[in-house]
Amino acid sequence: MLFLRCEVVGWVGAEPWPGLVEVSFVDVHRQQWTLVDKWPVFSSEDLHRDSCYPVVVGILCDILGSGHSSEFADVVRISVAPWGLESLDGCSEFEVRADQLITG
Repeated sequence: MLFLRCEVVGWVGAEPWPGLVEVSFVDVHRQQWTLVDKWPVFSSEDLHRDSCYPVVVGILCDILGSGHSSEFADVVRISVAPWGLESLDGCSEFEVRADQLITG
């Protein structure tokens, strides 16, 4: 299983239970993406309003393809849609550097 390395950057709110967090990462095009969902979707660590942020987490992802760019040797196209996630902009597919992926 592959995970996209991200950071929980903050607490959004206690509702719906058990609470929402904001997760952020930067893609290969230097665009920052934000996802918001219940904290257990992203972390097994119990997160709450007073947690020390940022917290490094991994988002389970599917590999759609790979290639190269002029800047990076290895670019991977991923999807988080099968896991019910999307960015605040409604995107669920992203191009990231291969070194942003971790196994678990």
